[in-house]
Amino acid sequence: MTVIEETLGMSKAGDASPDERVRRLTAWHLLMGRPELGAIAGAILVFGLFGVFAGDSGMFAIDGVMNWAQVAAYLGILAVGACLLMVGGEFDLSMGSMIGFAGVMVAAPVMYLGWPAWVAVIFAFAGAMALGLLNGYLVVRTKLPSFIVTLAFMFILRGLTLVLSTYFANGTIISGVGDRLADDPIVRTLFVGSTGAWIFHGLASLGWIEVLAGGEPVVNGIPKVILWWVVLGAVAAFVLARTRAGNWIRTVGGDANAAKNVGVPVKRVKISLFVFTAFCACLFGVLQVADVGSAAADRGLQKEFEAIIAVVIGGTLLTGGFGSVVGACFGALIFGVVQIGISFTNINSDWYRVFLGAMLLLAVLFNHYIRGRAAAGK
Repeated sequence: MTVIEETLGMSKAGDASPDERVRRLTAWHLLMGRPELGAIAGAILVFGLFGVFAGDSGMFAIDGVMNWAQVAAYLGILAVGACLLMVGGEFDLSMGSMIGFAGVMVAAPVMYLGWPAWVAVIFAFAGAMALGLLNGYLVVRTKLPSFIVTLAFMFILRGLTLVLSTYFANGTIISGVGDRLADDPIVRTLFVGSTGAWIFHGLASLGWIEVLAGGEPVVNGIPKVILWWVVLGAVAAFVLARTRAGNWIRTVGGDANAAKNVGVPVKRVKISLFVFTAFCACLFGVLQVADVGSAAADRGLQKEFEAIIAVVIGGTLLTGGFGSVVGACFGALIFGVVQIGISFTNINSDWYRVFLGAMLLLAVLFNHYIRGRAAAGK
């Protein structure tokens, strides 16, 4: 018997006796092993339900689609950062506070210090990412749970936002910044308004979408927050699934000590993930200021928890090491559809929070079941 035959469990007569370690997996087993399966199934269910109860209400008209897609995009940007961090085994509870803080870091210099809008935006991103760096450094240096460190920063940043907005604007809202951002060509191109108006004008001329009384299409472009979400999600999904950095993130989240023993730069990976999460929160804040036209101290309230729920619904384990950016994006999509879809039905909007809690519980139970089946099949 040759070494190869012995390894494959082959008999001298040539009869195949497949080795348990190299058996082929069926398509069903491969599908059940995908972390985003639950989120995709949940999205199909949600679309089906609203198709039945709100299908003729305008929810799935082009303007209705843009409404819930925009809500999903904002949360999706946060969910992309939170997903990579959670796959890496950490949490960031300061994301929501970072949104409001970033908005004030943009608005206050523009309105009260005379800064150009593009300088203020760069300042906001630099400040947010520096705080993310500090978060990550404290976690890896002290070995304290990231839950505790970022919980502290959640209160610190919320307090600083209140202090700064009160100091500059004598209140919690800094208004009028939207026009200043729109006047800057760089900021306008990247963050303000929508793009692709010619597409919708063409569709309107063909009679495929509705037009307003003045002849303008009901939708005049794709909001830039949606484009940011798509680009950010695609890049992050590719990095996590197809690159060495993605392997490092999963390895660090699965077992940091084992990752360190095989040469993975654990500290650098974790700190980089905190910086990226801060970037996503700042991007949310900048896009929101550009969209609403003002900054407010209470912006981003509880968004960190919504992002974590979206990520968990997307199949990411709370223990780290396993997850999907695609699943997190579908989790955010479910949020957007439900949050806006409820207003198209006769359901009381107070049920929205009940739905979020139920979705979180179902996602955790489903993920636990899938991981148990995967472990039993090994």
